[in-house]
Amino acid sequence: MNNSFSLNNSWITKAQKWFNNDDKVLHPFWTIVYKEIADHVRSWRFIILIGIIALTCFGSMYTALANFDKAVKSSDPEGGFFFLKLFTISDGSMPPFFVFIGFLGPLLGISLGFDAINSEQNRGTLSRIMAQPIPRDFVLNAKFVGALIVISVMLLSLALLTMGVGLIMIGIPPTFEEFMRVMFFVAISIVYVAFWLNLSIFFSVRFRQPATSALSGIAAWLFFTIFYVLIVKLIINMSMPSQKMMMMPQQAQGFEGLKIFLMRLAPNQLFSEATSTILMPTIRSLGPLTMEQQYGSLPGALPLGQSLILIWPQVIGLIAASLLCFVLSYVSFMRREIRSR
Repeated sequence: MNNSFSLNNSWITKAQKWFNNDDKVLHPFWTIVYKEIADHVRSWRFIILIGIIALTCFGSMYTALANFDKAVKSSDPEGGFFFLKLFTISDGSMPPFFVFIGFLGPLLGISLGFDAINSEQNRGTLSRIMAQPIPRDFVLNAKFVGALIVISVMLLSLALLTMGVGLIMIGIPPTFEEFMRVMFFVAISIVYVAFWLNLSIFFSVRFRQPATSALSGIAAWLFFTIFYVLIVKLIINMSMPSQKMMMMPQQAQGFEGLKIFLMRLAPNQLFSEATSTILMPTIRSLGPLTMEQQYGSLPGALPLGQSLILIWPQVIGLIAASLLCFVLSYVSFMRREIRSR
């Protein structure tokens, strides 16, 4: 607790100097951001999480390299995208890299935001910060930006590390399109984790105890990961007629479209569709296709621009969900009465 007070006093002093024209080297907002980054990097929970994610990354990378020769075939339409296979190859014993990010990424966002506001208020430092000539929204925005910078650096480092090890083991450099696809995959992953970060910050604003906000974030993650899929299947099964063999093709396509629509209300489904499409260029559609649409189509890889057009609704959905959570937390924090216990 003494360390927390000393850290807060240090950047409060810098902010006071800035407003008094004694030191204009650093803006107060970025002072808070640097303080948040330092707190995250030095915390044990971040070290434990980065260790878990790094181990899973190395495990999936080892599995991909061990099965690389089996996955590369002369007749494969993705034969020219060697480096993308490092992120998608799996032998069944361990999921590929992008699946691990979709599963563990929410935990990273929740862990960095569940006590962003309530811990400061419980320690009594939030009221001291608000007593300084610093805009209130600086605190919330800086906490989000600081955590987002940590997440971005970590995901980018893991992706570049995977590409570096693949370059050493394979001996073939990635093409420009492969590199750009990996960068877009990292960007989509950052947006996905940012949604869970904003959601956990919202819970931190709404709930006084950090344990309650952490459990709320984990409950939301478990709901969308496990229970939401079961609920969608139950709704579809209840909506279908008892004699499924007697359904018309239009009815079957309608039920499949309803299932896809309900599944896309979950952020993890949007992330899965977007990342699998950007890392697997042979995916040409994300919805049900009729026999007329499939007739005459030739297997092949889509260009990067076409893949981006295909996943644009999913990316917009993730950004909209993240902005919605941020707006909710922002409005709640700006209307909240700051009072220490």
